[in-house]
Amino acid sequence: MKVEIWSDIMCPFCYIGKRKFENALQQFRHQEQIEIVWHSYQLDPEMQHVPGRNINEVLAEKKGWSPQQAKQMNDQVTAMARTEGLEYNLAQAVPANTFNAHRLTHLAAQYNLQNKAEERIFRAYFTEGKNIGDAETLVQLGTEIGLPATEVRQMLQTDAFTAAVQQDISEAQQLGVRGVPYFVLNRKYGISGAQPSEVFLKALNQVWEEDNSATTPLPTINTGATCTDETC
Repeated sequence: MKVEIWSDIMCPFCYIGKRKFENALQQFRHQEQIEIVWHSYQLDPEMQHVPGRNINEVLAEKKGWSPQQAKQMNDQVTAMARTEGLEYNLAQAVPANTFNAHRLTHLAAQYNLQNKAEERIFRAYFTEGKNIGDAETLVQLGTEIGLPATEVRQMLQTDAFTAAVQQDISEAQQLGVRGVPYFVLNRKYGISGAQPSEVFLKALNQVWEEDNSATTPLPTINTGATCTDETC
């Protein structure tokens, strides 16, 4: 079974959704036969790193909130992440453009390290306060998971995987994806948001048992927490 996941590195619900899905996968009888493919999505393609600017200020400006309201929202997300065993230090998060980080995950896919890349970059952003838009930071993260530093640097100095990232974003639009995370199981079912693990497990079992592999339309379970261009 193939599970495709559209995600953005700076989406707090994407990291939470990843963990919830992994918890479901641990309970799935055929987990060894699951192929996971990560697809790129950008919630804010125009985002640029501004030294000293924190995530509360970015969210407040985007939503028209006060900094205190933004902090309260981020505190709630932090608590949600904690229930999944994730440590969010959003006060230290460095807002940055995620395009190059997405390119790194595509390079990692060539080495069967894409899932490790996603996990490492998520942790770098949400837990460690690293600037995931910085080239040297991406080289460091790439080498930590086993990628050759020379290839990571070469990728960042060229337009390698730019088309792949753009293709992912375009395909998301074609599928009607309006928020992330978004999970597609065998191109039969779409699951929107950081759903409870039980929902993921039920969907995995259902798709596994079904013989039909119709691709459209994608019935979508859409009550989970997601990030959209307007909300995160």
